Amino acid sequence: MIIELYANAIYMLLTIMIFSLAFDLLIGEFPARIHPVVLVGGIISFFKDRLIKYNSRTAGLFLTICVIAFGSLIILVPLLIFRMFIINDMTEYVFKLVALLLLSSCFSVKLLLSSACEVEDDLKRGNLKVARERVSYLVSRKTSELSKEHVISATIETLTENIPDSYVSTMFYYVLFGVIAYFIGFNDFDAVIIAILAAFIHRIIDTLDSMVGYETDELINIGYVPAKLDDIVNYIPARFSGALIVVASLAMGLNWRNSYFIMRRDARAGPSPNSGYTMSAVAGALNIQLEKENVYTLGDPVHKIETECIEKAIDITRFTIFLATLFLVAVLLDILLILI
Repeated sequence: MIIELYANAIYMLLTIMIFSLAFDLLIGEFPARIHPVVLVGGIISFFKDRLIKYNSRTAGLFLTICVIAFGSLIILVPLLIFRMFIINDMTEYVFKLVALLLLSSCFSVKLLLSSACEVEDDLKRGNLKVARERVSYLVSRKTSELSKEHVISATIETLTENIPDSYVSTMFYYVLFGVIAYFIGFNDFDAVIIAILAAFIHRIIDTLDSMVGYETDELINIGYVPAKLDDIVNYIPARFSGALIVVASLAMGLNWRNSYFIMRRDARAGPSPNSGYTMSAVAGALNIQLEKENVYTLGDPVHKIETECIEKAIDITRFTIFLATLFLVAVLLDILLILI
């Protein structure tokens, strides 16, 4: 029974998820030259440069299909190769190692948290110019003339907006498609491959949106399909993440009632149908106001926004990611206990 359990898809999904998160937190990102998401960025640029001249939504649809098809091979090919050579316990462990490494490339918790920490450190040292420059790599707005308060706000916004994009959505689809594949009869190892492929396709869609999903004259047509597809795939995870932030606020002794109230009131204030849920929930929990000038305002300025707010937002983000992981682990454990 125990030996059979080790090769069970649900058990593998559980252990691969836990160890991939541990790898990301301890080691961090792959080197850029071999990072699967960086390679996807190159594929996007290749097709965009050839399709942008058509300036149509159809070109955007074709771009999306091509990038997903070719980008998926980055994950699919190595997994299938190692899947073919599973002949004993040793090769099985090699497959699992490759699987967890590839899954870890689909999210970026350590990078998300450390990026916000670096801006906070710059501000504490009085290096507003450096902080502005660092934030410019995280947000799409012009940062060279942002006030200290707006730098803090931009940092908290990008940090909390990326809770679903950088982790929760990826793991949500990993678990969802892995479980579905298992119960409709796929081989245990094939179910794991499908789960990781689903997680990576989410990452491809997110990367497409971040590169072409803007309403500029150049991208408004070709970026339409990627942007809408990103809205669709993040619809449930964004709302789930917002609810988890309220729970995290309660557990941390923050203003969870206001977190829920502001989320309900302001979640749709932004241009995206999803990003406002996590940003507004954190603004409410901290009793602060987050603002992107001339675009949106989230929360009420009950407390002045200060550098320490970044640290509190990091703590909320960390706790929310823990809760999301705990929930998904509980789902897999429940299924595993039923199978035993």
